[in-house]
Amino acid sequence: MTVDDLPGLNCGLCGLPTCAELAERLRTEPKLIDRCIHLTPDRVQRAKPTAAAPVATAAPGAPVKCGVCAPAPERTTASSRLAPTWRDTLGRDIDFYLEHFPEDPGPREIILPHNPMLTREMNIQPDEILIGRPLGMSCGCPITHCGVVTQVDARTGVIVWCVTGPLNPRQKGFKDIGYYIAEGYEGMVTQTRVELKIGMRYFFQPRMCMLQWRHSGLVNFMNRTSSGIQVRLEGLWIG
Repeated sequence: MTVDDLPGLNCGLCGLPTCAELAERLRTEPKLIDRCIHLTPDRVQRAKPTAAAPVATAAPGAPVKCGVCAPAPERTTASSRLAPTWRDTLGRDIDFYLEHFPEDPGPREIILPHNPMLTREMNIQPDEILIGRPLGMSCGCPITHCGVVTQVDARTGVIVWCVTGPLNPRQKGFKDIGYYIAEGYEGMVTQTRVELKIGMRYFFQPRMCMLQWRHSGLVNFMNRTSSGIQVRLEGLWIG
């Protein structure tokens, strides 16, 4: 199976950040395909056939489709980079996609536990694995986030981590900080349909968002590089 046989959603539910990485692992570990809920029929409720919309029979050797997901957007390269649609999965317009830095294991998020004392009480340290959920006005994301700590400010309780998905906590253990506030994102912009300016609020989609939902944030830092625009976004919310 190649990357073109996978859904191209980069949802992270398999424990790997991208479909391209799953395809690479499948070369030596073919059973990992069972982790892809979009391709495994017994993990999703299949759409019932109707007279108006009969279910087509797949040709032998054709990629399996779950029957309930919308077709994945057309890919521009074999590395599972999605062609820009400028819409999230709920059909809402976005201005740009936010990529994570190449040196990071996942998207960089600046967070503050709802009880900042937890940072010291739990002795949070760099390289530790955490789980938590952004609650309320800071995003209200329904998904529990999992990540690896990169920086800790014990005085304020602020933590910088890279969101990496559920595989690390399952395999290596974790500390649970409970609810937290998502203070900001840092990443790269390589695909945008508008000119970015400091002080402006934009709708954007984190490339690795498991829900592929639209976020909003205020750009308060920009650095143009040969590979894209480095940005920092604060004042986050979903919708």
